[in-house]
Amino acid sequence: MALRLLLDSADPAAWAEWLPSGLFRGVTTNPTLLHRAEQPCSIDNLKELTQRALAHGVQELHLQAWGADLVGCGAALAAIAPDRIWVKLPITRPGLEAARDLQQQGCRITFTACYEPAQVLLAAALGADYIAPYLGRISDQGRDGHAEIITMQRCLQALGSTTRLLVASLRSASDLPRLAAEGLNTFTISPAIAEDLLQVEATEAAALQFELDAAGG
Repeated sequence: MALRLLLDSADPAAWAEWLPSGLFRGVTTNPTLLHRAEQPCSIDNLKELTQRALAHGVQELHLQAWGADLVGCGAALAAIAPDRIWVKLPITRPGLEAARDLQQQGCRITFTACYEPAQVLLAAALGADYIAPYLGRISDQGRDGHAEIITMQRCLQALGSTTRLLVASLRSASDLPRLAAEGLNTFTISPAIAEDLLQVEATEAAALQFELDAAGG
C-alpha cells in the first residue's frame, strides 16, 4: 500500500501553510487539538473547518466524536461531508459499540488512543478503516514504542486485515523512516514534524550552492 501522510492539526493557518504542498492526503484532529488551536469543539464549527479543509483539496478528514451520544455525534460529523470524513472514536467499549452502529449507517471509522497490540485486533474484528496507535505516548510509559507498533503491524498483516495503522504521536522526523523500513506506511504528523522533515542542513547548503553557481554562470 502506498504511503499516506496526514496533517495532525486543527489550526487553519497550519492547513494553509502545509496542505498546498501536496504532501498530505488529509487532516486528523480531535477535541484536544481543537482546544489547542482555540477552535470551538462544536458541530457548527467543524462544518466551517471542514469547508476550509476541503478547499485545500483534502481526500480525508478525520474528526473525533465526543460526548455521551457518540453515535449521534459521529453521524452528525459524517454527514458534513460523507465521502471525505472518517469518524474517530476511542478504542473503548463505548467507542466499539458506537462504531458498530455508525458502520451500519455507512460511516467510515478510525479508532484512536491505541496503546496495546491487542487493541488492533478489536479494530480488525470490526473492520475499521484505521486505528491510531500513540507512538510517543507508548514510549513515555517506559516501553519500546517502535517495537510495539511493529508488532501491531505484523498482527494485521498476519490476519490479512484491511485495517491500516495510522501512527500518531510521533516525536521526531526519524520515527518515519525507522517504521517505514518495517512496512508501516500511514502516519499523522504535526506541523513541527513536517518542518523537521525539510530541515536538512546539507540539502539546504547544496541548494544554496546551486543558486550561487547559477548566478555566477
